Amino acid sequence: MDTLDKTDLQILRILQNNSKLTTKELAVHVNLSTTPVFERVKRLETEGYIKKYVAILDAEKLNCGFVVFCSVKLKRLNRDIAAEFTRIVRNIPEVSECYNVSGEYDYLLKIHAPGMKYYQEFILNVLGTIDSLGSLRSTFVMAEVKYNHGVSI
Repeated sequence: MDTLDKTDLQILRILQNNSKLTTKELAVHVNLSTTPVFERVKRLETEGYIKKYVAILDAEKLNCGFVVFCSVKLKRLNRDIAAEFTRIVRNIPEVSECYNVSGEYDYLLKIHAPGMKYYQEFILNVLGTIDSLGSLRSTFVMAEVKYNHGVSI
């Protein structure tokens, strides 16, 4: 954050809210001309402050609105087992997020599914086939209270 000034932070806040803005529209918001804004955005991308641009989809409309947080404990944990588990999880489409966590469990997965029956089959036929899996605990989302896509800056 040492290299970011007030305008850089303003650009990040604006793009985080609406990444479809053109450079011209963004320039109007930060009171600069398009060339310096373009250069700032490119620098923010190059330096890794902006990882990528995405569209936020409506999971309900896409029949993936059944959200489960699945806490996973591995049988054993070492570098190779952890690397293999994360490699497998990265290739499971239903898993939208995966975090290595401290505490009673080793990983926390966010899973999108069409419904309970699908999730039951997913546990048996997908997660259940991972050799290193020791145990899991499922927490079902009843309502989304806050869903913030960004970082508070």
